[in-house]
Amino acid sequence: MEDNIKFRSFKNGDYETCCKWWEWWDKSFGGKGIERDWLPKNERCYIIEKNNTPVACVFLFLSLDVKRLAWITNLVSNPKYREKDRRKLIELLIEKTSEEAKKYGVSQLFTVCGDPHMSNIHKNLDWTMIPVEHEAFKYI
Repeated sequence: MEDNIKFRSFKNGDYETCCKWWEWWDKSFGGKGIERDWLPKNERCYIIEKNNTPVACVFLFLSLDVKRLAWITNLVSNPKYREKDRRKLIELLIEKTSEEAKKYGVSQLFTVCGDPHMSNIHKNLDWTMIPVEHEAFKYI
């Protein structure tokens, strides 16, 4: 069987699927997914699937003030997908999302890597990795 890899924007049901993944991965946060109004429109929510099985998703946020800046974040993967190509598919998701960002005129893309595995993936994709000693955010 030939592998059918598909990169696409969200369709009906994808947000709910991602919430289930967040619930599985983020038990320390009470197992809650990210509220829908914290995420971009479906056309900038991306998912990669193999043979019709969703593997991972990520979100592209465009800057409102500086059109050439954007960031990707909240990457989450299917905890049940354990094939050997998992990492390669996540890398492909990030690469394809970067290509989509270019279509919006973005020339500088940011992310926050939440763990060493994601940092390694970005480093392998030639992202500039800057060690952060002091990083902060505040919910208001």
